[in-house]
Amino acid sequence: MQDPKYVKEAFSKIADRYVVTNHVLSLGTDILWRKKVGRIVKAWAPSELLDIATGTGDLALEFQKVMPDCQVTGSDFCPEMLAYATSRGVQKTLVADALDLPFEDESFSVVSVAFGLRNMADYPKAIREMRRVLKPGGKLLILDFSLPENILRGPYTFYLDKVLPHLAGFITQQPSAYHYLSDSIKAFPSGEKMEELLTSQGMKQPETTRLSCGVASIYTAQK
Repeated sequence: MQDPKYVKEAFSKIADRYVVTNHVLSLGTDILWRKKVGRIVKAWAPSELLDIATGTGDLALEFQKVMPDCQVTGSDFCPEMLAYATSRGVQKTLVADALDLPFEDESFSVVSVAFGLRNMADYPKAIREMRRVLKPGGKLLILDFSLPENILRGPYTFYLDKVLPHLAGFITQQPSAYHYLSDSIKAFPSGEKMEELLTSQGMKQPETTRLSCGVASIYTAQK
C-alpha cells in the first residue's frame, strides 16, 4: 500500500504526458484492455457509473463512447489529472479521495477503477468505500497490472525493473515515478489473492480475467 502524498505529487508532474507514456510502454495494448472493459460493463447496462482514480480519463471516455445514455462520473484526488481529463472530453469529474468518497450510500450501478487501486494507501478501505456507494446488486470492476504465472514472469520482471523506468523516465522526465510503478506492480495482490481481498470486504462472486498472458487482469465482483 502506498504513500498518498508521494503518489499525488508524482502523478501531478506527469499529467500531460501520462496518456502517451502508457501507450508507448504497453505497445498500445492498454487501449485494447480498456475496450474489453467497456464491452464487459456495457453488457451490465448501468444507468450511472463511477470511475474512481480516473486519471486522464481514458476509461471514462471509453464508457461515454460505448454507453452514451449512462451517466459517467470520473473522480480522482489529483486535480491536474482531472483537468486533463476534462480537456479531453470527460463530461463529469470530481476531485475526491477514494478512501472517503463524497457520495451517498448506494449511488451507482457500477464502480470501476483502472490502474488506481494499486496506488491507494489502504486497499481494504478503498474497496469498502466502493462497496458502500454501490447499489444492491451493483458491480465492481478493477483493471490493473499483474505478474504472469508462466514462463513470461522472469522476462516481464526484468522489463519492469530495468527497461520501464528508463524508457518512461526519458518520456516524462520523472524516472522515480516509474521505479515506483515497478515496485507497486510486484507488491499488488493479484489472482486468487485479489479475489480473497474482495470477498473479505463483503463483495460477492469475485472473478478474474487475465489479459495478455497475465500482464494485466480484470477483477469483477458484485455487491
